[in-house]
Amino acid sequence: MSDTLKFPFYIKLSAILLILIGMFIILFYGQDIIFPILLSLLFAIILRPAVTFMSRRLRFPHVIAVIFAILIFICIFLSVLYFISFQVSDMANDWGKIKENFFYHTDNFQRLIRENFNLSNREQKEIISKATNDTMKSGNQIVGSTLISFGDVLLNLTLIPIYTFLILYYQNHFVTFLCKLYKTENHPKLREILSQIKIAVQSYIVGLLFELIAVSVLTSIGLYIIGVEYFILLGIITGLLNMIPYIGILFAGILSIMVSLTGSTDSSVILGVIIVNVVVQLIDNNILVPMFVNSKVQINAFVSIVGIIIGNVLGGITGMFLAIPIIAIIKVIFDRIESLQPWGYLFGDDLPKTFEWHKIKIPSYGYQSTTTTNTFDGDVTANSPTEKKDDNTTIIDDTAEK
Repeated sequence: MSDTLKFPFYIKLSAILLILIGMFIILFYGQDIIFPILLSLLFAIILRPAVTFMSRRLRFPHVIAVIFAILIFICIFLSVLYFISFQVSDMANDWGKIKENFFYHTDNFQRLIRENFNLSNREQKEIISKATNDTMKSGNQIVGSTLISFGDVLLNLTLIPIYTFLILYYQNHFVTFLCKLYKTENHPKLREILSQIKIAVQSYIVGLLFELIAVSVLTSIGLYIIGVEYFILLGIITGLLNMIPYIGILFAGILSIMVSLTGSTDSSVILGVIIVNVVVQLIDNNILVPMFVNSKVQINAFVSIVGIIIGNVLGGITGMFLAIPIIAIIKVIFDRIESLQPWGYLFGDDLPKTFEWHKIKIPSYGYQSTTTTNTFDGDVTANSPTEKKDDNTTIIDDTAEK
C-alpha cells in the first residue's frame, strides 16, 4: 500500500506557494543568520578535498586536517586582500593627480551641459547644492547604516571561519542525521544526491576560480595596452565582480571608466575601456564560461538572472554570489526525485551549445530543444532520441574513501 496521498492540483499549487512565501520571509528576516551559514557551507564543500587529502594521505588527525585547511584558506584570502590594498595604496599616493584630473573632467562635463542644455555654471551649482543639501538631511542615517554594515562584515568575517570549521568537523554527524530522517531503502538515493551536490558545487567553484584568473589577466593586459593606470587593480576588481554573473561586469565597466578618467585627462580612454571590456566578455561568454562553468552546472540564463535578482533582494552581494550554487544544489535534488524532475528540467539548459559548419564548431544561439518541440498550432512532435545517456552516477561515499 502506497504511503503517498493524492491531492488535487489546486491544493498542491497552494501548498507550493505557501512554502515559497514562507521560505522568502524566513530568508529575508533571518538573512544575518542564514546567509553566513550558507556561505560557510559552500566553503566547507570547497575545502572538503583538502581535508580528505590531509587526513587520508598525510595521516593527520581529522581535527588537525580541518584546522590546517581553514588556515590555508584564510592565508589565501588575506594574501589577495593584502595585494589589493597594496594596489589601492599606490593609487592613494597619486591623490593630487587624481583630484586634478577629476576637476578637469568636471569642467568639461559642465561645459557640455551648458552648450547643449543652456544651463549656466551657476545654475548647475545650484542644482548640485540642492541635491547635496537633500542628501545631507539623511547623512546621519547613512553613516549609521554604514557603521552597522561594517560591523556586520567584521562579525561575519569572524563567524564564517568558525562555522566552516564546525561544518567540516561534524560532517559525518550531519550526514548521519540526514540518513535518520529517511528510511533505509532511500539511503542510496540520499547519498547519491549528497555526492552530486558536492561534485556540482566543487566543480562550479573551481571553474569560477579559473574564470576569475583568466578574466583578471585578460582585462589587465587590455588596460595596459591602451595605457590605463592601475590596470592590475582594475583587472583584479573586474575578475572579482565577474563572479556575479551578468550584473557584476556592468559595475566593473563603470568603475574602470571612472578610475581611468581620474588617472588621465584623455577622454578617449572611455572608448578603449569599453572595447577591452566587450572583447573580454566575448572571450569569457563564448570560451571560458562554456569550458569552465557551464560544463559543470547546466542552468539556463533566465533562471540564473531571476535567481541573482532574488538573491540580491534577500541578501545583497552575498545573496547574489550564493544564488547560482544554491540553484545548482536545488537542480541536483530535483533531477533525482521523480516527481520533481520537470522542475529540474525547467532549471536546466538543453539547448545545443555549438553547431558544426564545414567541420568547424560555432557557438549556437538559436533555440532548438534537444528533447521535445512544441508548436502553437496544437501539434506536438516528440523527437525520438538516437542515443540515450546513462543517467546513473557513481555514488561517492566519503566514509569509504581510501
